[in-house]
Amino acid sequence: MRIAWAAALLVLAGCSTPASQPAPAVPLAPGPVTSCTDPRPQVCTMEYAPVCASLAVGGFRTYASGCNACADEAVSGYQQGPCSE
Repeated sequence: MRIAWAAALLVLAGCSTPASQPAPAVPLAPGPVTSCTDPRPQVCTMEYAPVCASLAVGGFRTYASGCNACADEAVSGYQQGPCSE
């Protein structure tokens, strides 16, 4: 009987744990935004010039370069420089 109560308690405790929330979106800094166009890049150089990309579904992510950002179908555009945290 104690095992059943313990199992029920664990199940209920798991249900009350809040779901992980995505981090709040960090807006792009004022300035020019480069839009990604089709066809998307298939191969990019190993250049490191970080950009802050705007994701089509919302949110932002830092990529190593504009080429790497636009190679991802989820990216709509980017701005030079890493995203602020």
